[in-house]
Amino acid sequence: MKKLVIICLVVFTSTVSFAQSDAKAKVLLDAVSNKMSNYKNIYVEFKSNLDNTQENVHQETRGNATMKGDLYNVNFLGINQLFDGKKTYTIITEDEEVNISDAEDNEEGTITPSKFFSFYKKGFNYKWDILQNMNGRKIQYVKLVPIDSNSEINSILLGVDVKTNHIFKLIETGDNSTVTTLTITKFKTDQPISSTLFVFDEAKYKREGYIINKL
Repeated sequence: MKKLVIICLVVFTSTVSFAQSDAKAKVLLDAVSNKMSNYKNIYVEFKSNLDNTQENVHQETRGNATMKGDLYNVNFLGINQLFDGKKTYTIITEDEEVNISDAEDNEEGTITPSKFFSFYKKGFNYKWDILQNMNGRKIQYVKLVPIDSNSEINSILLGVDVKTNHIFKLIETGDNSTVTTLTITKFKTDQPISSTLFVFDEAKYKREGYIINKL
């Protein structure tokens, strides 16, 4: 599954109006993060759109993810990825292959599912952006601009449902004119989940003939 790298060049002008906007944005983002951390688990279904007009690329895919604290189980682009707190297991059914690596949380500038509701806390400047009415839902956007000057990413717009304080949409704009839009289509919390959902059964995949790569 592709990683979302979030570091980029930023020109920051410090003014009173920007300071007020940034403080306002932080209050909203903290409210989102605090609410998400109070759930026992979270299940989401999402739609991902990748658009590059210059290259005439337009792709739409769908996926789902279950998160419990730092643990997650994601299905996206035909790949199942698990994180059990220590290792990440990327299961590629088409290739009958599993890649096992150390925790991605140690990697700088990567949004993993377990970081999705708190990634903004480090490495960003942010400001209040537009308010949209989406079929009766008020979605407030916050613009996040990473501080690191070596990035391939220009900015991220994070859309928050102001009634629920749930993230509704994430729009990432790259410096290569590629726009990736992630839209949450279903959101459930505190669901009954299997105790083995975040556990990788290596013996099972070996029996099925999968190649196990320990990176």
